[in-house]
Amino acid sequence: MGVTQPVVTWTIDPEDPRAPPTDIWQRLTREQQLAIVEALPSEFPASEASPPEGDTHLDAFTEPRDALRRWYRGRGRSIYIAGNLPIYYPGERMFSPDLIAVDGADQRQRDSWIVDAEGGKGLGVAIEIVVRGDRKKDLEKNVERYARLGIPEYYLFDRRRVTLAAWELIGSRYQRRVAQSGRFHSAVLGLELWLDGERLRFSVGDAPVPVADELIERVSRLSAEAHERVERLEAELAAEQRLREEEQRLREEEQRLREEEQRLREEEQRLRKAAEAELAELRARLEKLERGGG
Repeated sequence: MGVTQPVVTWTIDPEDPRAPPTDIWQRLTREQQLAIVEALPSEFPASEASPPEGDTHLDAFTEPRDALRRWYRGRGRSIYIAGNLPIYYPGERMFSPDLIAVDGADQRQRDSWIVDAEGGKGLGVAIEIVVRGDRKKDLEKNVERYARLGIPEYYLFDRRRVTLAAWELIGSRYQRRVAQSGRFHSAVLGLELWLDGERLRFSVGDAPVPVADELIERVSRLSAEAHERVERLEAELAAEQRLREEEQRLREEEQRLREEEQRLREEEQRLRKAAEAELAELRARLEKLERGGG
């Protein structure tokens, strides 16, 4: 007689929602796993919620997020970029960096990132942006936590102080990095991170990844240049049309003159013949008169 296997379940605490540890996750049925994915909240519980920081904080992460999404979409690279998304590591307390990147993951709409539900794939990059929040959390707690979770790269953009700090995972601990000419190279992103005034920017070498207002300005400039080119081409075509019409008029005038010249030659020839005939007739009469007189 077989041994009955214990039923594996997982209960989600609404005040401290967590994904199950991997060993439990792997023992759940597919239906149970999908139910957990649906049940884990995509909004922050009161215990995790931070005070709202306004447009300054929103703009500080949405602009680079959207710039990265456009950049990778235009190059066909499979990398997931998101911001303010609940992150669930196995058995860990939920957290939510301002920006994340996961290499080798498709860019699609998600309500949360659940590591085991994504094939065990964890974050490749975490970026926090401080406007008025708790710097101690970002400088100390997150450094310890993200290193323990094995996130390869962590960046901290302090917008108030206009500073950018970076950590790289060496073994199981983070090592603080030193900027090179004010920039940090991200092996995961394949880009340089740097500050342009109060903006977090990315670049390939010296070529910045464009942000939305730069793209709008570029499109407006290209549109204006295209409009100028169209106007210039229309003016050139109009001038060329006028030249063709003038050439046609001259050809027609030349043809008319040739026809008039031909008509005059024919008229001259007709008059000459008429004069010759009249002269011949006069000579004949004169001869007749001379003979009659003799």
